[in-house]
Amino acid sequence: MIYQIYPRSWADADGNGVGDLPGITARLPYLRALGVDAVWLSPFYTSPQADAGYDVADYRNIDPLFGTLADADELVRVAHDNELRVIVDLVPNHTSDEHAWFRAALAAAPGSPERERYVFRDGRGAAGEQPPNDWQSVFGGDAWTRITGSDGAPGQWYLHLFDRKQPDLNWENPVVRSEFEDILRFWLDRGVDGYRVDVAHGLVKAPGLPDWDGPMNMLDMTEDHTPPPMWDQDGVHEIYRGWRKVLDSYPGERAMCAEAWVEPPERLAHYVRPDEFQQAFNFDFLITPWRAADLTEAIARSYRANDQVGAPTTWVLSNHDVVRHATRLALPVGQPRPNGIFATDPQPDAERGLRRARAATTLMLALPGGAYVYYGEELGLPEHTTLPDEVRQDPTYQRTGHREAGRDGCRIPMPWEKDSTSYGFGPGGHPWLPQPESYGALAVDQQDGVSGSTLELYRTLLRLRRELRLGEGSATQVDLGADVVAYDVTSGASTVRVILNLGLDPVELPSSSEVLVTSSPTLGGRARPEELVRDERASRRRVRDASYRVAGEERAAYRDERLEVHTDTAVWLAMPVE
Repeated sequence: MIYQIYPRSWADADGNGVGDLPGITARLPYLRALGVDAVWLSPFYTSPQADAGYDVADYRNIDPLFGTLADADELVRVAHDNELRVIVDLVPNHTSDEHAWFRAALAAAPGSPERERYVFRDGRGAAGEQPPNDWQSVFGGDAWTRITGSDGAPGQWYLHLFDRKQPDLNWENPVVRSEFEDILRFWLDRGVDGYRVDVAHGLVKAPGLPDWDGPMNMLDMTEDHTPPPMWDQDGVHEIYRGWRKVLDSYPGERAMCAEAWVEPPERLAHYVRPDEFQQAFNFDFLITPWRAADLTEAIARSYRANDQVGAPTTWVLSNHDVVRHATRLALPVGQPRPNGIFATDPQPDAERGLRRARAATTLMLALPGGAYVYYGEELGLPEHTTLPDEVRQDPTYQRTGHREAGRDGCRIPMPWEKDSTSYGFGPGGHPWLPQPESYGALAVDQQDGVSGSTLELYRTLLRLRRELRLGEGSATQVDLGADVVAYDVTSGASTVRVILNLGLDPVELPSSSEVLVTSSPTLGGRARPEELVRDERASRRRVRDASYRVAGEERAAYRDERLEVHTDTAVWLAMPVE
């Protein structure tokens, strides 16, 4: 299981309000205790931070905001000492407009080698005053910006599928391909264990850059799933086959994970063929409505597609680009996924969202394949849905004319200690984004060692997932009714049944099973999980009723209890060997 750290929001060592690499390094033992296998670090490279570091000015250096190369080397060393692998973000679709290459391109003439590293085109219209095509930016507005020449005259246009400060690279250019293979080697030589690749499906554009008037949300954009001209072009796979050769030339298990918002799952499976990525995020699962039939079908689709190429599925519920699932799952079922939530929007039910988030994670971590956890979700952190508009920094908020709140609400600094400055995030009192009051009660020190807390639930799930080797197992769907998602996950000689009840009627647990963990502090509204005890005849279906002492020795009396799974609750059961 891999844990995503958003560096500016996890731990601030120097007190400037922004998280940094030394802060991360100091907190790595927490992740070892949590039970994760690796950390994925969002970008820490030199950047003007127009898009929180996803606008890279120098891929071989650390932004002073986060530290130094020496700090990065120390982080990798300490992570490895804690038996944690390190995955770093790579942003190959675009650079910053402050990258040396783009500055050289602006100074050079049309058709020059410098301009050929990017996507420059002449404009349409009599004087080139119109963009080369009608593409829109993912962040809102036109995907083209016209430059001004040294003589003050308007010149060519450059493509930016995201912010205007993120010009797209031209991946038809062999110089670009060679440069990124060298960047891969630079960080592999420093000991990193792999890469999460940003916008992995966007590097290659269709020849001629044809017009496209469809949506730019990067998923489910056409009824027949025809790839739009800027996404999921077949030419990207040649690039990744070359990258895989670079990784395979290094000792150890170096890996890549694709951020590819691609449908249908059969298209996504192309990215995890044996000679490309080892993982690709299953965003189809992430956006699936909270309905049993939808979840079961999404899981089945994923396994069918990935089985065809012999690859595992990679599960994920939250990340730095989507509303946190402890909030998202409280939204009306079946409505489009919002890009952030304003204080003036209807506010989600926090209790319902957390209950469903715990259940969803309990399901996810039982399923075979890889899994990613976004920082703070192990605390049950919700989206900051009342963030003041004046502090928003996501470029989406500005480029959409304030129509979309953007992603700031899921990037709030981590709460470590309830009664400390900025909830223990750092010694400074003004973190880069303000934390809501609700984060205090959810801080690490308020949940550490507390039975039934979300943190302890995650620790238990991750420990059992590792001990039972569920990630390496196989899953068989079990039919327990239309409102229930259930699978038997078999690994080695053991079988674990995961049951998620989304219906209003309770689901009785089979009498021959043993309860391993439940997402709810109660089963059937009666028995607390920590009171469920092992008994060879009744497994964990006998509940401690009273304690008494005999000759100084504590004994326990038991009563029979019918155990049920109620709505929005998930449970793992150890099933008997037949």
